[in-house]
Amino acid sequence: MQEGLGVRAFTTRELRDMFRDFFVSKDHVPLPSASLVPRNDPTLLLTGAGMVPFKPYYIGTAKPEYLRATTCQKCIRTLDIENVGMTSRHLTCFEMLGNFSFGDYFKKDAIIWAWEFVTTHLGLPEDKLWITIYLDDDEAFDIWNRIIGVPSERIVRLGKPDNFWEIGVGPCGPCSEIHVDRGESFGCGQPDCRVGCDCDRFMEIWNLVFIQFYCNEKGEYKLLERKGIDTGMGLERVAAVMQGASTVFDTDAFRPVTQAILDAAGLRGDPNPKQMTSLRIVADHARAVTFLIADGVLPANEGRGYVLRRLIRRAVRHGKLLGIQKPFMVDMADVVSSVFSHTYPELVMRKDHIHKVIGSEEQRFLERLDQGTTMLQDIVMELENKGSLTVPGSWAFKLYDTYGFPLELTREIAGESGMTVDEEGFLEAMEEQRERARASRHALGYMGGLSTAKAEALSGLDVEFIGYDTLTGESKITAIFAEGEPVGHISSGQDGEVVLDRTPFYAEAGGQVGDSGDIVGEGFRARVNNTVRLSDSVIAHNVTVVEGDLSVGDVANARVDEGMRSSTARNHTATHLLQAALRAVLGDHV
Repeated sequence: MQEGLGVRAFTTRELRDMFRDFFVSKDHVPLPSASLVPRNDPTLLLTGAGMVPFKPYYIGTAKPEYLRATTCQKCIRTLDIENVGMTSRHLTCFEMLGNFSFGDYFKKDAIIWAWEFVTTHLGLPEDKLWITIYLDDDEAFDIWNRIIGVPSERIVRLGKPDNFWEIGVGPCGPCSEIHVDRGESFGCGQPDCRVGCDCDRFMEIWNLVFIQFYCNEKGEYKLLERKGIDTGMGLERVAAVMQGASTVFDTDAFRPVTQAILDAAGLRGDPNPKQMTSLRIVADHARAVTFLIADGVLPANEGRGYVLRRLIRRAVRHGKLLGIQKPFMVDMADVVSSVFSHTYPELVMRKDHIHKVIGSEEQRFLERLDQGTTMLQDIVMELENKGSLTVPGSWAFKLYDTYGFPLELTREIAGESGMTVDEEGFLEAMEEQRERARASRHALGYMGGLSTAKAEALSGLDVEFIGYDTLTGESKITAIFAEGEPVGHISSGQDGEVVLDRTPFYAEAGGQVGDSGDIVGEGFRARVNNTVRLSDSVIAHNVTVVEGDLSVGDVANARVDEGMRSSTARNHTATHLLQAALRAVLGDHV
């Protein structure tokens, strides 16, 4: 029981089931967790929120099969990785409980159901719950205050950084969060401690996002015709509150992992603060690594593979700080798999593959750690010869970034020779890298590189694929894009993307390249160089106009290159046969 709250200590498994059953009773379709590798979305490295699998529905580039859904989604976020282990609530790998509306219900129902769940089903006392809303969202205030009955003094208005959800161009809107007051013992002791403070007293457990605007490239907000709901409740945070745990690492989802780490390190008694930080980092990263590999991610020097590699290296480094001298991450992955096997059976099914990847990467990094130590010793010797007593921050960061060499280890080895490290320069180099990453994320944006005009033009389009039955067909041109923007027509010599209302052209998918061929009509002919999907419902033909003009509304005959289709199909079948042979010989991880 949580002191002062008097609630039942539900397990994480019970919380998952309760949440799902509650929203099923509200006519939501229960769906399994999607992969951590986003499907058909090159703009996202990893699934970082429950709404990611439904992104096309909010954008309007795909039609949902249902108007309400609920999930428990496994997520990876590394934006706050430096806070992991330092606070009671930050994680890189977590589960997000969510309920979603795709143009169906909106604020009133979302708020009423959230309140019903946390007070009636979880049993959280109403006087311990605080609400945050966006500064000018009077509609949300009235629902919380007049319909729900939350006193106005427990409804806090916050600005954009806290209570407005947006990621670049695309759907966005204000949000409302539910916080639990865990008591003064969790607070910072400051007289102005309140909701929004960085301490652990007021734990945010649920964020309700009201998707009601569309933000274009100019930063202008336009009301959406069909509004949506996207909520996210952190399972680990709720478990911590319900189980009376001081931190998310003290819940039933983490205790077996942290105990296994302590056993591997041979630690008895309570860890000191530095050891506690390392313990939490290893526990979090072991879970993240296991889930990532199970979903097909492999270590690499860029993209999601780099995220995995970095997490493994951080975990190994902190294992060393705890005193673990031999490879241990495979054992930790086994513990993670046993904890989550009921909900995520793929962790057990892919056990051998997880072992191979972790074992190989951990051994490689241990060797690199030795290389980094040798390089640092050479740097120290060179500086000593020059009479310098400071290791440049840029050098320290290179060791950190290239070899995963922790700053504290650089500081320790330099200190043995009476040297210091330019830590300010190190932090500046790290911040420059973060700025580059932020700029990259912003450039991609929520819309995945689509302009506002293109996204709006795609919204509502639905292409019928007839290519399994025929390689030719009469169609109507419904949209044309040139240089990424919608246009009325394109002329001879121009390249563009042409969308038809029905097409026999197979779009690139599943490892098979798209069809090529021709689109011909009265007075025009275009060569189709490739066929791609712009969304689940829209197939586009990358064309070069050979003759005449193509205009929206024109009737055309679409003709697939039969010889190319046959060759492509044969090659694709051959890859499946090769894949089957490789899996039979090398294992299911291929």
